[in-house]
Amino acid sequence: MAPVALEDAARARVVAAFAAQGFMATLGGRLVALEAGACTIEADFSPGLTQHHGLFHAGVLTTLADNACGFAAMSLLPAQGPGGGEVLSVEFKCSFLRPASGATAVARGQVLKPGRTLSFCRADVFVRNAGGVETLVATMLATMMSASPGGR
Repeated sequence: MAPVALEDAARARVVAAFAAQGFMATLGGRLVALEAGACTIEADFSPGLTQHHGLFHAGVLTTLADNACGFAAMSLLPAQGPGGGEVLSVEFKCSFLRPASGATAVARGQVLKPGRTLSFCRADVFVRNAGGVETLVATMLATMMSASPGGR
């Protein structure tokens, strides 16, 4: 499916919410692509993001996938109405397919079924090596809920 252009107001809301996340800054996460219902987030490898074998930690991959799903869902919500254009994770399942060894983790989230209250999403997480080749290392199915900004 071809990407759908995102309205400026929705883009600004997502970019501001991403920038407000301290944990994404801690991970070195970057919002690299955003379309209506789709989001890509990357983080470069660093020793601080590893588990005991020196691979990307599962928590890092899960966080990137969860955020890619959440911001993909947020991009489709109106600023007014239920949730005020914001989302919270309700549930997710992340399956790890192979060890995550590489230079950059890339999470690509997309909305499978948008909704006024609940949106169902998927994210695939790849690890890109120094030569630019990507390998699928994890996949997530997630449910996102419209959430009022005042609830924070």
